[in-house]
Amino acid sequence: MTVTGPGERTHRYLIIGAGPGGLQLSYFLQRAGADYLTLEREAAPGGFFRRYPRHRRLISLNKVHISEKDPEIALRWDWNSLLNDEPGLLFPRYSQEYFPHADDLLRYLADFQREHALNVRFSTPVDRVEKVDGRFVVHAAGQVFHAECLIMATGWGGPYIPDIPGIELAVGYEDLPVSGEDFTDQRVLVIGKGNSAFEVAQAMLGHAAVIHLASPSPVRFAWTSKHPGHVRGQYGALLDSYWFKTLHGVLECQVDRIWREGDRYKVAITYTLAEGEQALLEYDRVLRCTGFTMNTAIFDPSCRPELAPNGRIPAIRPDFQSVNVDGLYFAGTLMQARDFKRASSAFIDGFRYNLRAMAALLAERYDGVPLDQQVLPIDVGQLTAGMVERVNYSSALWTQFEYLCDAYVVDEAAGQIRHHTDLPEDYAVERFAGDSLCFTVTLRWGRQDYGDVFAIQRHPTPERAHESAFLHPVIRAWRHGEMIAEQHLLEDLLAQWRDPVRHVEPLRAFLAAQLGGAPDRSPAGGSAPRP
Repeated sequence: MTVTGPGERTHRYLIIGAGPGGLQLSYFLQRAGADYLTLEREAAPGGFFRRYPRHRRLISLNKVHISEKDPEIALRWDWNSLLNDEPGLLFPRYSQEYFPHADDLLRYLADFQREHALNVRFSTPVDRVEKVDGRFVVHAAGQVFHAECLIMATGWGGPYIPDIPGIELAVGYEDLPVSGEDFTDQRVLVIGKGNSAFEVAQAMLGHAAVIHLASPSPVRFAWTSKHPGHVRGQYGALLDSYWFKTLHGVLECQVDRIWREGDRYKVAITYTLAEGEQALLEYDRVLRCTGFTMNTAIFDPSCRPELAPNGRIPAIRPDFQSVNVDGLYFAGTLMQARDFKRASSAFIDGFRYNLRAMAALLAERYDGVPLDQQVLPIDVGQLTAGMVERVNYSSALWTQFEYLCDAYVVDEAAGQIRHHTDLPEDYAVERFAGDSLCFTVTLRWGRQDYGDVFAIQRHPTPERAHESAFLHPVIRAWRHGEMIAEQHLLEDLLAQWRDPVRHVEPLRAFLAAQLGGAPDRSPAGGSAPRP
């Protein structure tokens, strides 16, 4: 840090926001000895979780009791811990509940910041961000901060309010009563069909006379999409009520207009799956549960980031940088645009790995630290063993399925392979497009269009591994940025891909075909030691 004038300070990195994303990146930067400062508007970390979820139960899993005791593998089912080297600073030490209370997360985040002595300046709200002569200038709490690199970890800035005439008559998720008894004997319309809408509906299920959830599109269930942000199974009671003729309902419709007549609300709708049928419905209460959006009001036109097509989150490059503002990066839930509604970048268990990768990329760009790599010989057997070990061991590949990858870059002239871990696959493909051969290793699900995800016809032979429905390893070969071959390894109930016939030999044969006449010195057992 340097002091550039009265009330002015300069840092290489400036992070705005001390929620889970801001704290995780602060930890990585501090561990690397980087010059950084984190600004937080509130007096303690994790302000979002002081208010949300409204009914205080997280939807992020906390599976404490597992048979595998290796801490790396245990992280696959620990969705709330931040990555760090202190065994005592893992979330299962704070809660044993499968769906934990939000207050436990707040305690955890406060301890994480304090125990690691992260450089966070609390009660420092940011008023304006501009870019002058290639540097960011941040005005906050009467002070001015300068930075080469600015990372926005502010999370959601406020509710998303759809453009519906009369929407101001609806009570927003951020303000609605949390007691279901407040809706006793009432007819209630909930605009929205995400987890917040179902959370609210479930709380009033034993009290309201009629509950309708409305949005133009059908409900997306997490068990079909594999995305943890879609509607979760614990909210199934309302759907039971729908089909058991209780008059509660889930409506596929466009809400055209809301207005008040006396003590009731009139709502005009157009059904989206009923040939344009229209209806006029009457309710005692109308609630808005339509999610959140990023706040861009603090940005000066000199550095206002472009948004993704949905208009709620920033558009980012493969390296998590703004598509239109050089040096502006996004952390935490704001870094989900490139795997939107697919992997877990919107959640702690996903973005903690994104931030580990981003910290490495920042160190390379701003501090001249080479991207970490392991050098391997061009040997089919050793490469097979290494890949098998990684897919069986890595929590990053498990959690950030179809997004993060291990990259193996073949350098034939040097007679070696450079192994990089946990990079976004699109970033790896772009970065190594100049190389004649590169392998990426990810975990992927099968196709999305099964009629019944609990009645899938399986074909458990290696030759049909590409038809696997459950999470399974996929190895891709790339030549100058173009995919030239792909190998799927057969799904396994316990996610153990070590079988010599079903997994190891198909992978070895695939790699041998891509590497031509490379030697094959397979280690005993077909897998390499854990890192």
